[in-house]
Amino acid sequence: MKNIILFLALSTTIIFTSCTGDTGPPGPAGGLVYANVFETTVSVYDYDAEFNQLYSGFYAFPFTVYESDVVLAYRYSGQTSLGNGETADIWTQLPQSVFYNDGTGDFFQYNFNHTFVDVQFTIEGNFPLTNIAPGDSRNQIFRIAVVPAEFAKTNPSMEDILEVMKTTDAEINIIENL
Repeated sequence: MKNIILFLALSTTIIFTSCTGDTGPPGPAGGLVYANVFETTVSVYDYDAEFNQLYSGFYAFPFTVYESDVVLAYRYSGQTSLGNGETADIWTQLPQSVFYNDGTGDFFQYNFNHTFVDVQFTIEGNFPLTNIAPGDSRNQIFRIAVVPAEFAKTNPSMEDILEVMKTTDAEINIIENL
C-alpha cells in the first residue's frame, strides 16, 4: 500500500512539473501609473452677489493634465491624534456640505470646477455668504489629485463588431420586425 501511494505521489509530481506549453506572446510594457498631487491655499474668496457664491482665483496645474484625466479635490479639515503621540491630517473630499445646527436650515458647500489647465474653488450656500464665518472662507488648504485616465470608446464601429464575431464564430441573423 505504501508503494502505491509513493508511486502515485511521484507520478503526479512528474506529470505536473514536466508539462510545459508554448511561451505566450510578450505583454505590453507596463509599470505603475501614479496620480499627480499638489496642494494650494485659498487665502480669500471673491463674492458674486448675483449667484450668492464665493469663488477663488484660478490655480494652474503644475504638471501636464489631459482632457480625459480625472481631477479630485480635498479640503484640509484639521488633524487627529493617532494615539501614539503622532498626528495625521484629515482631508475631506469635495463637494463637502456644512450644515448649521441652529434651527435655521442654513448650509453651505465647498465645491470646485476644473479644466485641464486649472482649478477653481467655490463656496455655495442658501443664505447670504457675506455672513459666513472668516474661519470657513479664509486660508483654506486644498489638495488636488489628478488621476491619469483615457476616454472609453463608446460607439464601436461595424468593423469592430464583425471582428469580434469572427473570433467567436458568431453569425449575424436577420431580425424581422413584426
